Amino acid sequence: MSIEIKAPTFPESVADGTVATWHKKPGEAVKRDELIVDIETDKVVLEVVAPADGSIAEIIKGEGETILSNEVIARFVEGAAPGASVAAVPAATAPAPVATTAEKLVNPAARKMAEENNVNTAAVSGSGKDGRVTKEDVANHLKSAPAVSAPAAAPAAAIEAVGDRVEKRVPMTRLRKRIAERLLEASNTTAMLTTFNEVNMGPVMALRAKYKDQFEKAHNGSRLGFMSFFVKAAAEALRRFPAVNASIDNNDIVYHGYQDIGVAVSTDKGLVVPVLRNAENMSLATIENTIRDFGLRARDGKLGIEEMSGGTFTITNGGVFGSLLSTPILNLPQSAILGMHKIQERPMAVNGKVEILPMMYLALSYDHRLLDGKEAVQFLVTIKDLLEDPARILLEI
Repeated sequence: MSIEIKAPTFPESVADGTVATWHKKPGEAVKRDELIVDIETDKVVLEVVAPADGSIAEIIKGEGETILSNEVIARFVEGAAPGASVAAVPAATAPAPVATTAEKLVNPAARKMAEENNVNTAAVSGSGKDGRVTKEDVANHLKSAPAVSAPAAAPAAAIEAVGDRVEKRVPMTRLRKRIAERLLEASNTTAMLTTFNEVNMGPVMALRAKYKDQFEKAHNGSRLGFMSFFVKAAAEALRRFPAVNASIDNNDIVYHGYQDIGVAVSTDKGLVVPVLRNAENMSLATIENTIRDFGLRARDGKLGIEEMSGGTFTITNGGVFGSLLSTPILNLPQSAILGMHKIQERPMAVNGKVEILPMMYLALSYDHRLLDGKEAVQFLVTIKDLLEDPARILLEI
């Protein structure tokens, strides 16, 4: 039974995607729900799994090709994998062959690979239907004739060397391109300004040290971290200063009656910002569990697009990497972003005496078109006050 393998359904905010990696070759046996291909969008990498036990009969969209929502990218055969060799099945990107000047049938992916490696396809033996040259044929030709392919640059990364000075050129991923575009857009289209303050983390650290074991037992192993305190403090501050939780839509200001707080998570492929929906209603344990789950799934590339869409405010923590101070960039269309930093012991004047306290610098970047300095500063001071006296978070005072 033949089944069409389609790209996932993209939300309205995602126009298209790119085939990142095919994990299975045509003819190779695949089990139900086994990963067969990664689809990369400008927000997240989506996984497509096998619909049943069987094998891929034909790959229609090869690696690097742009695809649309629900577009057919391959054909799948349910049942045992055929006995034919993998090379006998076109491992290329389009079903229709294209002829070269020598009238040899060459698949588009094979031609692209040949051009990138300066290979004449007329010299490549085709193993596909009607003698068609496949991508695997070109790869085999390169292995058997290294002298021909040596001067060429590899498609994934070009390595250039002058003496002992080596440079590596790697194509930018869609996710990294989109991050760059959004950062530039935020810098170029907003009146962004950053205000700073510092917070004594001693009270939160003392509370955490006192109750962390009981907290972990009471909440099925959930660990009490610092981020949950910042999320609760931010939710309360956003309630008091609704303009910080608002956004600009053309000539209108949109005030959100909920606090959807995004938490920036760093991955090998770039920064992603999953969102805690209705954070104002979450307990500390729920926040910690959700953030931990986000981190694990972000690392494995399993976050869904819907989990990173929206958000009314963002918190980013450069302190986990040792950052002492920074100016975070807005996550559009939000009007503000809070930056956490490293906890550093510093001498502070307390009631006329010098004490060594665990201090953290806080940074609030905001859109000056929407927020005046007074509101931004008061918002940041509110977060500082709540963290320096955590009981106020529970009492909402």
